[in-house]
Amino acid sequence: MSNPHSPFARPPRWGKGGSSTGVRCAFRGSVPAAQCTLGIVVLQRGAPRSTCGDWTKLPSRPRGARLRAEEALMAVEWSALLLTCRQGHGAVSALQRELEVRRLRGGLGPRPPALLLVVEDPWARLGSGGATLNALLVAAEHLSARAGCTVVTADVLRDARILILHMGREFSFDDCGRAFTCLPAEEPGAAAEALVCNLDSLLATMTHRLCVGSPPGVWVCSTDMLLTVPSTPGINWDGFQGVRVIAAPGSPAYARNHGVYLTNEQGLVHDIIYKGTEAQIQQCVGPDGTVPLVCGIVFFSSDAAEQLLATHVIPPLDACTYMGLDSGAPPIQLSLFFDIVLCMAGGVTEEGFLKGVGDASVSTARSVLWTALRGFPLSMACIPNASYSYLTASASEYIRSLTLLPGSASHLRFCKTAHSHVDPCLLEDGSSVTNCLLEGAVQLAAGSVIQHCHLQGPLVIGPGCLFSGLSVGSSPALRGYPLHDIVLQGHHVQLQDLTCHVFTLTGHLDDWKSPVEKGTYLNVPWDEFFQRTGIREGDLWDAEMPRGSRCLLSARLFPVLHAREALGLQDVLWLLSLATVASEQLARWRTAWRMSWQELLPCLDMEAELGTRQALFFLQGQRKVRRVLLGRQDSSLLPLARSAVHEGYHEAVLSTLDEVASTASDAGIVARALACIAEVLGCMAQGEGGLRSGPAANREWASAFGRLESGDIAGGVQELAAERQKWMSRPALLVRAARHYEGAEQILVRKAVMSSGQFITVEQAELPPLGQWVQVLCPARLDLSGGWSDTPPITYEHGGAVVDVAVLVDGFRSIGARVRRIVQPELRLMTISRTPTNKVVEELVCQELEHLQDYCQPHAPGALVKAAFICTQIVQFPSQTPLRVQLMENFGGGFEVHTWSKLPHGSGLGTSSILAGAVMASLYRAAGKVASTESLIHSVLHLEQRLTTGGGWQDQVGGLVPGIKIGRSKAQLPLRVEVEQIPVPDGFTQTLNDHLLLVYTGKTRLARNLLQDVVRNWYARLPSIVQNADALVSNAEECAQALRQGDLVLLGKCLDCYWQQKKCMAPGCEPLAVGRMMDALRPHVHGQCLAGAGGGGFLYILTKAPRQKEALHQILTNTEGLGNFSIHSIEVDTCGFSVDIVGCDTKDGAHPGGDRAV
Repeated sequence: MSNPHSPFARPPRWGKGGSSTGVRCAFRGSVPAAQCTLGIVVLQRGAPRSTCGDWTKLPSRPRGARLRAEEALMAVEWSALLLTCRQGHGAVSALQRELEVRRLRGGLGPRPPALLLVVEDPWARLGSGGATLNALLVAAEHLSARAGCTVVTADVLRDARILILHMGREFSFDDCGRAFTCLPAEEPGAAAEALVCNLDSLLATMTHRLCVGSPPGVWVCSTDMLLTVPSTPGINWDGFQGVRVIAAPGSPAYARNHGVYLTNEQGLVHDIIYKGTEAQIQQCVGPDGTVPLVCGIVFFSSDAAEQLLATHVIPPLDACTYMGLDSGAPPIQLSLFFDIVLCMAGGVTEEGFLKGVGDASVSTARSVLWTALRGFPLSMACIPNASYSYLTASASEYIRSLTLLPGSASHLRFCKTAHSHVDPCLLEDGSSVTNCLLEGAVQLAAGSVIQHCHLQGPLVIGPGCLFSGLSVGSSPALRGYPLHDIVLQGHHVQLQDLTCHVFTLTGHLDDWKSPVEKGTYLNVPWDEFFQRTGIREGDLWDAEMPRGSRCLLSARLFPVLHAREALGLQDVLWLLSLATVASEQLARWRTAWRMSWQELLPCLDMEAELGTRQALFFLQGQRKVRRVLLGRQDSSLLPLARSAVHEGYHEAVLSTLDEVASTASDAGIVARALACIAEVLGCMAQGEGGLRSGPAANREWASAFGRLESGDIAGGVQELAAERQKWMSRPALLVRAARHYEGAEQILVRKAVMSSGQFITVEQAELPPLGQWVQVLCPARLDLSGGWSDTPPITYEHGGAVVDVAVLVDGFRSIGARVRRIVQPELRLMTISRTPTNKVVEELVCQELEHLQDYCQPHAPGALVKAAFICTQIVQFPSQTPLRVQLMENFGGGFEVHTWSKLPHGSGLGTSSILAGAVMASLYRAAGKVASTESLIHSVLHLEQRLTTGGGWQDQVGGLVPGIKIGRSKAQLPLRVEVEQIPVPDGFTQTLNDHLLLVYTGKTRLARNLLQDVVRNWYARLPSIVQNADALVSNAEECAQALRQGDLVLLGKCLDCYWQQKKCMAPGCEPLAVGRMMDALRPHVHGQCLAGAGGGGFLYILTKAPRQKEALHQILTNTEGLGNFSIHSIEVDTCGFSVDIVGCDTKDGAHPGGDRAV
């Protein structure tokens, strides 16, 4: 079967000849293979002649993350993208949807084209040349209309970048054609998860690689081949004019059945040789033994495209366009390469070009094209290390291409299983499974391919097979047959108003067009097949059909309809029977209405096939959701959620997530499932409706939240799902629903973290006298590495490690609390906090339990202290016993609490958590109890979950444990923090004091939702976040080792690495002014990092020279754009927090909060 959009749809009769005078091989120098892999080779016109010729090797560049990042930044911004398809297949709307979906999921570049069209050929056999001209006209017409013109103007092509992709005709092994042939590949970095079709691969190749750097113009690309090119193809566009063809290196043997370019010394095309003689092909062979293969890609400069467009009004070329069809012009078929491109080849004469065809209309068309295009130079760019493979009608070659795909130069990750639910242990190496759901024991041998199938084992599929389009109901019929070396496909067929499912069966060695005397069916001669089955020639071909036309393509083998019975897979599988066939099977086959593959091809329902593939993709996607969540895998489900929203399968995914959340026995799994539901809802809002982070306490959700709090997870999930249905109508509601799902998820996180309560032990102690102050003073902390790994749920799902140091700021312990019992049965709360300019004092008196009910609202007055009273169980809440009664019965009065911090809000020095530890310690002691440091660390975890701030454990470890230490938590529940003091060499603590400085940046961290964003990204299991979590822990261990060794340089490297990790975890945490500050300090420091989460607050620096406070102050003073800053000394606090009884003085100035503040 010929392909009218193939470059060789109608090869010219003169293709065997052509002058070679003055022609030299296109390859002028060999490049060693080891260098070629990383090198760039370009064809430079006008280079000096030598034995090495015109090919020049440029310096190689390394692969890796940097190259991939550059690649992402380089992309062609298409003005228009058009996909041509054959006339009469009725799938234009389905194909248009396919393009639109690719636009949504980012498959058309960072800035997708404004014009995205599927263009149907006006004639059934238009040819690639006619399809190109018609698509160019459609593009120009639409661009003209968008420019406000009332007629088509070629001016719109001047600055346009247009990509035309040709689908071509039917393909024997894929009902959706070669363009939508699915590759065994996945794109791990893609924003949306989707099947990777050949079209996607070519789009990525053209947009991100091949066309980058090209001038405005029109690219034309066939989709009938598998093509990979290096990330930097190295095409030289300097001074380019005219038309350029793209070639890939191939073997002379491959060229015998293909096309090659013959070029002159300047790299201009002299001739195109199609299926040439050995001598002709040898003219094109380069020193490395390869030839430049025609690979179906052409670039027309704007000038050339304008001239080509101008021909659409000249008969008979007007017949190539839809305008010609509407004007009644007779049809004409043109080849892109042999009727349009070839007229510009230097070795082609006008006489030979015009006489190369017998059709008078085509000859006239060639004359028009010669006049219009002959003056443009035709150059060639052959891409080193490119891989090209034409998708032929040979089943064995097609299977080989899907099992031995080239991957070295590709942007895709080729794999044995792609987007499939399957037991990989049952698949041999060299097999391929794509978009399949294989349940049970389905074994697949090497050299076999399964695509778009839902099968149920036990099944054993041998080598040499291609299975496609089989549903789970087909599985029983497959058992008991020899499944090897066959092609078995299910097809959606549309017969006028009747739709049906038809199965075809062939052998992987069969040739469609071989006459019956020489051909085979099911890999055996026809005579042997007839003898084995009882089928006769008359059953397959009409008597009047010429003997030479009888072949597999025209054989009516495949049952379509039966008058009395439903047909199924068994109605073709019986043809495999090795023994004598039962007469009833043969009779049933004979009484069925059967069609040949040639007759079936025009009836294939592409729209139904695309829909079935889509449904199967999301069915296996739902299995993936269960597998990932229940298996606690670190795979991200966010790309699948995006695709489900883009393609209308969000309800199915939501239903699966509801099922997992309501049935899982592990609260961590439930929490992640709820977070995934929030992601789906966020995707449905499509960037509208407001920020994802926000309040989540609407009363409509309270009942569901209450169930989760009480432990009724299944009931809570069901109520959440019911409530969700009321919030699906518009983006604003979807975003608010997503926030509440994240609120529900946080309930489960809190319950998980509160499992740390079993590591809290409190002992009785002497009750201090009434009015006696219990005062706790704490140092601040610096996190030297590992922060964020202590954050729930990361800390108990991944495991965490943080290196902290307790520090005095300007010689003071900056954080403290004191508590005393008072006569009045009430709670008096005084909070003293600092801003960069003044002291803020808040006073509050709580006399009723109702005054404590906002303890879980972090920004409510006194919320932290209220939560501390509840967590220490000094106050029972909720309770039927009034607050006054509780206080009098248990303590003979109430409590007065003063808390303070001499550090500004958002300092990054762990103030709030350390303050919580100080309050807890002072409350315990004032109530006649005492808790160990380990108990206080876990008590603060417990308190912050009750407070709903959801913090980690590094702050309290840093401020409550003296000196330098590393805290660790394992990936398990209950959550337990273990702290190890880090021994340092003698004198190293003083060395740190001399080299560490604090710089207050003058910037207050405003990102209140930073933690929520990090948790969201962790639950989404973004690959960058998962990898960064690993890196945080490993860097913490390396930092601890640097401290043990007393190595300042290594410590500085760990600090710099830590800052990069923080920026990865929470993008946007480096304000511009802070960046300027760090740049100014960089030459003078071993390392530097913003404390805490970043975004502002304090920057700590490890200076190269000791005691550099004054020198660095001068440097920053001379740096523009920093605003108000200050530099402070810090010392390692080797004593830790203190608990003291300080007497009964009630004057405000008596508490340490009156000391100087930063």
